[in-house]
Amino acid sequence: MMNNPFVLEEKGNIAIIDGRASSSIVNNLKKRNLEVILTCKCEELYDSISYHPDIVIHPINYNTLMIAPNVFEYYEDIFSYKGFKLIKGEKKLLRNYPDNIAYNVARVSKYAIHNIRYTDEKLKFYLEKEGISFINVKQGYSKCSTAIINNNAIITSDVSIYKESKKYNIDVCLIKQGFIELPGLNYGFIGGATGMLSQYEVLFTGNYEEHESKKAIDNFLKKYRLKPIFLSEDKIIDVGSIITLKYN
Repeated sequence: MMNNPFVLEEKGNIAIIDGRASSSIVNNLKKRNLEVILTCKCEELYDSISYHPDIVIHPINYNTLMIAPNVFEYYEDIFSYKGFKLIKGEKKLLRNYPDNIAYNVARVSKYAIHNIRYTDEKLKFYLEKEGISFINVKQGYSKCSTAIINNNAIITSDVSIYKESKKYNIDVCLIKQGFIELPGLNYGFIGGATGMLSQYEVLFTGNYEEHESKKAIDNFLKKYRLKPIFLSEDKIIDVGSIITLKYN
């Protein structure tokens, strides 16, 4: 089974997170020996997602990142000394769906989950070069909608992701929609509120105590012997994923 850049076998060194994330979230990441990289605003996007890392960044593998051309120079400056290879994507992101989803691809096992009609063509090329196959779904905000739990397990509230992923023997926990904050919109998504700290620990931006699917989430994590790490005492919030990376 191929390694998944969203699932670390060892603790990562870097956490990329929304530049507006609360001090509690940022400080709790730092306490776990992570170098926190705050995103910049992508001016072309609507405000709710304008700082979301999973909208503008896709890790192709452990040392290669594809970056939306809108913000490429910002991340080029940050990552130039860390040993990462950065590739500028072809698609310039625009404000509204579907022109803002080109890099929001969920990765699990040897699969990339996305509405492939709108996937950046250069990203497709590099993923296929890695031996990754695509699972086509209706949901374009695929990474926002998908919490990667391990190399073969995900949590999502999206029915199309649930149905299609099951066909490829991916273990899926389907949860109720909503119950996750996303300022400016009615609700956020579980993928955007999580990240992997290690193969044994899942990061949550806040507490999901009030989530109607709390028991299902707890049981799914227990099934895989995963410990939830709550980065704040506030209600869970969608920050466009917490992207954790390792570098030498």
